Amino acid sequence: MAANAIRIIGGQWRGHRLRFPAVPALRPTPDRVRETLFNWLGQDLSGCTILDLFAGSGALTFEALSRGAARAVAIDRERALVHALAANAAKLGAQGLEAHCAEALAFLARDTRCYDVIFLDPPFTADLWAQLLPAAAARLAPGGRLYVEAPASIVPPPGLAVWRRDKAGQVHYHLLRHAGGI
Repeated sequence: MAANAIRIIGGQWRGHRLRFPAVPALRPTPDRVRETLFNWLGQDLSGCTILDLFAGSGALTFEALSRGAARAVAIDRERALVHALAANAAKLGAQGLEAHCAEALAFLARDTRCYDVIFLDPPFTADLWAQLLPAAAARLAPGGRLYVEAPASIVPPPGLAVWRRDKAGQVHYHLLRHAGGI
């Protein structure tokens, strides 16, 4: 695989390669982790609304759209990455992408919508968990799931519980649900 490119691993755009600009500390979610995540979520996300708070390369956003998500809201603070998300959506003919150049916490503070799936994969050097987890949990729809990638195991905020977890290399990944919905 070329540097600064990802391959969509499932759904209607399976096998398509998408390019993105080089940005320091960008870690696209590896194929193996994405495969596990979408096995956990289910391969058909028809009608689901998705929020990707640190969209980066767009790997998780486009995997969700490829599997039928109705809307994917992709947030990144790097303008070049947001432009690449829009360009890749146009290349695929993807409907339902809403891309914003914003800081994740600022976006969560002003957005009042709820989402079926939220992807939370911040830079590992940012220690924002105490603020990010409860803010993201507040935007989770009933029955929704919160996916978290972190450099270590995380402790879910009140009201959420770990449904699935695994580790690949230095990446700990978790799927959280409302505590009553497990």
